[in-house]
Amino acid sequence: MKIKLAVWAIALTAGFGVTTAQAEEFAVGSVISLTGANARGGSGMHEGIMTAVEVFNRQQSKHKIKLVTIDDESAPAKAIAGVEQLASQNVVAITGGATSDLVGPASTAANKLGLVYITSGGTSEELISQGYKKFFRINNTSGYVHAMTGMFSDMGIKSLSIIYSTKKSTNELAVDVDKIMTAKGVKVTLHPFDPAITDFKPILNKVRLQDRPDAINMLGYENDYVGILRAAKVLKPNVKALVGVWQIANAKMAGDFPDLVPNVSGTEILPYPVAFSTAEGKLFETTFKALYHKSPDYLGEYGFVQSMALFEAIARAADKGSLKKGGLADEMRKTDRDTLIGRLQFNDKGDNPNFIQHIGQHQGGKIVIVWPKEFATGKMNFPGVPW
Repeated sequence: MKIKLAVWAIALTAGFGVTTAQAEEFAVGSVISLTGANARGGSGMHEGIMTAVEVFNRQQSKHKIKLVTIDDESAPAKAIAGVEQLASQNVVAITGGATSDLVGPASTAANKLGLVYITSGGTSEELISQGYKKFFRINNTSGYVHAMTGMFSDMGIKSLSIIYSTKKSTNELAVDVDKIMTAKGVKVTLHPFDPAITDFKPILNKVRLQDRPDAINMLGYENDYVGILRAAKVLKPNVKALVGVWQIANAKMAGDFPDLVPNVSGTEILPYPVAFSTAEGKLFETTFKALYHKSPDYLGEYGFVQSMALFEAIARAADKGSLKKGGLADEMRKTDRDTLIGRLQFNDKGDNPNFIQHIGQHQGGKIVIVWPKEFATGKMNFPGVPW
């Protein structure tokens, strides 16, 4: 199987200093979708991972990270092969994974090979029920569900249509949102769709004529949102809000589809234009802009947070002499620090119990954080639709 591979020696990036002769270098693998259906999510995460390498290497004098990247091309079989290839190159751990459908097989392969694996792309609950002692993630389904159901409750809606991909993570989201909103007395109608679908007009017509909901919850990925929103703009269902999940409330969608996204909401940690108040946040933003000549979005933020946690644990384990003795996973579980997405810890399943997502809304070419209220950067447009 042909695998696309690249080695990134970020420590020597012009203008950011050089690696000291005394520094010990550790190879870290990244299996990520740089092409294929999940390229948008994977490329955004990879930019954050690269930024973490740059920041870590500048801050450290004793330890340096060399990133070895393999493009899984959004294919599970190539994600597995990528992990196996990286293991043969003696990487100490792996960071990456664009979606649960890729993280699942990749993390299983990593577990068999005894490698620590960390991600922000694998939110499925199934991933933490497998008992892998070297699997870690910084976010989870419950954090996304809490955000969407919290906002729907604050809206006071009485009926909701959920249009969702039958992929693992989105299916779980739909089930959980349905359960919570139904328990709150909201009438919920489910509309699953095959990931290969391109024409969403039949589904939107059912929503418009039969459901007549107060709001539509879109659970999918970038291409799915474009199809759903195009169909909705033609059929114009009488709804008060359209709310997605990941990959919708970001600058790329605002720039590429300005006619489709006004007033559309989705899970998003960062407003756009981005604004950081902490020293680490400002360092992340400055470094990211220097590398990519644009502002970061939440995908880059996730990649940065997961990778910095990993790199710092590698350094601690190396200092203690436990890295080569299998002590990295134990060091990961000692992580407890404030990050760009809030407090980060890992429980015995490798999950982050502190994760809570925010909701951003497209407003005038910008992304405004509108939920929860304590983190809001602006007022929600409600009712609010693109047409």
